[in-house]
Amino acid sequence: MNVDRKSGPLHAYLAGSGTDGRNRTVEDILALPDEALERIHDYIQWLFPLPTRSMAQPNAPVLSEEEIAAIRADEQALANLRRGAARMRRFYEATDDWLTWSDHNHLRITRIIQSLKLLAGDAEARAFHDAVMARHEAAGSPVDPHNLGYWTRALSG
Repeated sequence: MNVDRKSGPLHAYLAGSGTDGRNRTVEDILALPDEALERIHDYIQWLFPLPTRSMAQPNAPVLSEEEIAAIRADEQALANLRRGAARMRRFYEATDDWLTWSDHNHLRITRIIQSLKLLAGDAEARAFHDAVMARHEAAGSPVDPHNLGYWTRALSG
């Protein structure tokens, strides 16, 4: 993992000057095809970090208060976070496997909304939520309402 003078590994990664635990840059992840985004499970904690430990990837780094402040103040880190959200929106618009009662992507969606709200603000989180909900509704609303509740609570949390 390459870390520069940024406030920590997640900040460096989102700013484009660091790598994740497998030596991948944010650019590497954003360039992945949809099949790889579905198959690989350890990038989401880096692209959409939170201040809580991931149950799916317990070795992934956790945001510190210092990193939260640094990312919020870093236009490049925020731009890459927004690019990550746009890439994941395209993924969810182009794929159907997640449009089922229960799927690991539902946890990812919750994380993305929480991370966007925390780091980029309410409008970014709302835009992602609304895009995912529109796709869900267009598919006949197949997702468990309990899971939808997590997405809604992520917006208000």
